Amino acid sequence: MCGVPSGYGVESPWQAAARRIRMSTTTPPRTPPADEPTTADELLVSVVIPCLNEEENIVAVVTQARDAIAQAGVPGEVVVADNNSTDRSAELGAQAGARVVHVPTPGYGAAYLGGFAAARGRYIVMGDADLTYDFHELPRFLEQLQDGADLVMGNRMNNIQPGAMPWLHRYVGNPLLSGFLNVLFKTGVRDAHCGMRAVRRSALPAMDLRTPGMEFASEMVIRASKAKLDIREFDIQYHPRGGESKLSTWRDGWRHLRFLLAHSPTHLFLIPGVVLLVLGALVMGMVLSGITVFGRDWNVHTMMGGSLLTIVGVQTVSLGLVAHAYAMYFMGDVDPWFDRMRARFKLEHGLCIGGLVMAVGFVALLSIFIDWASSDFGELSRARGTIGAATLVVVGVQVFFSSFLLSIIGLRRGDDRA
Repeated sequence: MCGVPSGYGVESPWQAAARRIRMSTTTPPRTPPADEPTTADELLVSVVIPCLNEEENIVAVVTQARDAIAQAGVPGEVVVADNNSTDRSAELGAQAGARVVHVPTPGYGAAYLGGFAAARGRYIVMGDADLTYDFHELPRFLEQLQDGADLVMGNRMNNIQPGAMPWLHRYVGNPLLSGFLNVLFKTGVRDAHCGMRAVRRSALPAMDLRTPGMEFASEMVIRASKAKLDIREFDIQYHPRGGESKLSTWRDGWRHLRFLLAHSPTHLFLIPGVVLLVLGALVMGMVLSGITVFGRDWNVHTMMGGSLLTIVGVQTVSLGLVAHAYAMYFMGDVDPWFDRMRARFKLEHGLCIGGLVMAVGFVALLSIFIDWASSDFGELSRARGTIGAATLVVVGVQVFFSSFLLSIIGLRRGDDRA
């Protein structure tokens, strides 16, 4: 997962995780069992299990995963990514036959990043340590990966056992979040937050995963979709949890929603900004042209409202462009549309446009001031024109300095285009 080329001298989250694992991994001294090959080259699959205080379940989960590997007749390993457990989870996991790696950075995603960095298998099967998933589904995941899939998702929603998922999660939270994710990113995945999934290890660099929290589940699907990877999905069963759940319905739900919006600046910034800009320009044009709408004339107060919409719209669009640039240069995002715009428009284009709009606004304001002065600074009769001219000045300033900001962000990769 190297989101930044090594030539830039910046350590990627994948490299950092690997380094932390090398520094902190403790593998209990034991003789490898018969179903676990002794060389990394022989491994076909790694089952990676994140773990935080799961001593009630970890032995059963590790045993089930090892049995599934043995029954599938493939070379594999079980990796428990212990996320600072304060109970005996790590010790029990090792005794059950897993290779335990200690991941000091807290968070669901951090645990998986550490587990991925330590995994030796060509394919990685993921599953929680709470008995909610049946690792005997492993052959089905491997079949899809060997058939060419890059990411294989389980879909819990058609086979939820009684008491396994709260009503709010089953009928509201998961459908809404998965549906919203598909609207924004068109992944086609019906259960984007299923914890049992599998990934081709060679596909991980293309995903450039880095989120340490629960949003990791969404990030994996989003990144795979943006990278045009082969994503597949099939139904699995979802069982009642063993032990106490660590999920927080509203907090984790909001974090997922926030993450989805943050990874779609087009929907978060550009679309609302363009709508506000167009609406504001139409309102101002209507007032300046004296068009009668709904049987009445609109005056200064409506002009002020149109000006506000226009200014906010331009500012929101500017923020959207900056968000796109940040996502590409710092988050390893893929955005063909922004790439095309970046190839066509340079810093100088933005400066010229912003400067021209400012100049028109200043000329209009100067004309109004001269007219006002000629009337001995009496009552200002061109209030609508003044608001329009001031709006042009503000918009010009926004465009001018936003262009510089985009250029500064572009210095990340030696790109001076706005």
